[in-house]
Order: sequence, then C-alpha cells, then structure tokens
Amino acid sequence: MRAAVLHEIGQEKLEILDDIEAVGFGPGKVRVRVRATGLCHSDLSAMNGVLPQPAPFVPGHEGAGEILEVGEQVTRLKPGDRVVICWLPACGACPACRRGQTELCLAGFMNAGTPNFRRPGGDVFGFAGTGTFAEEVVVDAGCAVPIPEDVPFDIAALIGCGVTTGLGAALNTADVEAGSSVAVIGCGGVGISAVQGARLKGAAEIVAVDPVASRRESALKFGATKAVSPEELADAKQQVTGGEGFDYVFEVVGRSATARTAYENTRRGGTLVVVGAGAMDDFLQLNMFELFFDEKRILPSMYGGGDVLSSYERTIALWRAGRVDLAGLITHRVPLAEINEALDQMRTGTALRTCIEI
Repeated sequence: MRAAVLHEIGQEKLEILDDIEAVGFGPGKVRVRVRATGLCHSDLSAMNGVLPQPAPFVPGHEGAGEILEVGEQVTRLKPGDRVVICWLPACGACPACRRGQTELCLAGFMNAGTPNFRRPGGDVFGFAGTGTFAEEVVVDAGCAVPIPEDVPFDIAALIGCGVTTGLGAALNTADVEAGSSVAVIGCGGVGISAVQGARLKGAAEIVAVDPVASRRESALKFGATKAVSPEELADAKQQVTGGEGFDYVFEVVGRSATARTAYENTRRGGTLVVVGAGAMDDFLQLNMFELFFDEKRILPSMYGGGDVLSSYERTIALWRAGRVDLAGLITHRVPLAEINEALDQMRTGTALRTCIEI
C-alpha cells in the first residue's frame, strides 16, 4: 500500500512509497482504511524534531476512514463502520482516567514506540501511534471511534484533533465567561477553533492575532471581532481593554516567546491558556514576583482539556446545529501524492487546514 514516509528527523519532504505494510493486527486491534486526513502543525513539529518521535515514520494523526477488519476481543466495531482516529485513547483504568482526566491518560503514548508499519528496509513508526498519511493503519480498537453516517470523512478527520483541541480549550479548559474579552494568538485550524469556542461561550470581544493576513481575514469570518498582526496587538489591547489586558489569552503557537507575549497581554487575575505544543528545551520565563502579584492563571490545555469522546459528540451536535463551521476550515485539498504541497501550505500559513484525500 501507499504511505508518506519521513526517513530522518529534520527532512522537509516526505517520500511516497508503495511498499508499506500496516502491521500489528491481532486481538484488540482494528485495521482502518483511511479516507481523509488533515495536516496538523504537530505533524510538522514531529518532522523537525520539536516533538519527540522515532524515525522513520509515517506522519498524520488527524484521520477518518472505515473499518476493514477487527481482531478478536473487539466487540463494538465491525467491518464497514465509519470511524474517526483518536490518537490519545483513554484506557479507563489508570489514575488519570479514574480521576476523570482522560486526556492525560498515557496509555496511548506507549503506542508511539511500537512500529505501525513495515517495508523491505525495516520497521516504520506511525506518528503518535497512528500514522494516517497512509492508505491503511492498524490501531487499538479504542483509537477507532464510530461516527454517524451523516458526518463526512473530511469533517470527521478535523474532529480527530484540531477542532477538538481548539474548541475544548475555550469550552473546557478556560470555560470562557460570557461578556469577556479574549485574544487568540495563532490562527491556524486550532486557533480558529478556539475563536469559535469563545464565540459559542458568549465572549464580547475576540481579537485574533496572526502574522498572515489571510488567516486574519478568515478569523473575522469565524467570529473574531477584530484581527491584528502581532505588531498591532499592543494597540488592540489598549483599544479593547483600556490597556488592562484581556480576560483570556490563548497561545496556539507552542513557543515560549508567544507564551510570554500572551502572559503580558493577560489582565491581572485573568487566564492564559497554553494550547500550542512546544519543544522540551524551550523554556517560559516568569519571575516569582509577577507570578504572585498578578495572580494570573496559567492553564495548559491537552487535547481540549476534557473527555475526548464527549468532546467528539458535542462537536458533531454543534456542527449539525450550524453553531460551528467545520467545512470552512478546509481551505485546501490535495491527494496523498501531493502531500509535500500540503506541507508548504502549512509552513507558509496559506492554509487553515489542508485535507489529504486518500
């Protein structure tokens, strides 16, 4: 079968190979025919080494498709079922799951160290234990979440990561208060989803911050009341909040520099929500006096900060009701053979989300 492979960390281009085999099928596993997958910035971060990932590997973790085969002990799925890939399934038994913090379950991370694919040259891993830039993937049954018939594969793929992360940051982690002021720094697919989440919660002012003009324009269409470049953020802070700072600031870039900017633009007693996934050697510096004196809450948001399965259901319900726009997030579509074009679209910021049709 075909898959897009990164041979070494740091390479900028993927190679499309047709000698890949999905491996690991057996009890508790399912084989999925991938139909659509989104390109998430985390895929780029894994390719350039910001996020740890063994190589060679098949990127992609935001996918949807249909079940081809189920292993023994799999009772809730059958061939033909339409599913979204969940890259961080909850085991239901660990301390985090028992506390109700299923998004912090580490069971799914353990899959990242087991090869998902094989080719004549040796083993190939799947990013985040999945690897959806492939025609087929074998995953734990818990990674395959059934979706209703009326949810298209491309929409379902977005729900698998970016939309759930962005919406959840606003709805779950921050629990944005109606009438509040919000700034979202970084307005790709995840940031735009955070904008939509803040709008759903009734935020009075939502300022979208991004260096790319097309993304700023898009943010206004999705519910932002103002869109500015990073250089214009100080003026927006003055205009919207009288210089006090925003009630909520979402950092959706994953860099200490933007997190520091987000902190400085959060009002005293306000909330900074860290959504972007950054590098282990990139440190955010805060002095102990400001930390104490300003009493700003710093809330990291992992995968939307809530139960993933419930978040999927909520997103589908909101989409059906026309309360969130998911189709509008897909600004580009390419076949798997043109995956490197999609990478360029992500790097230049010309795409909110590119759908790879497989």
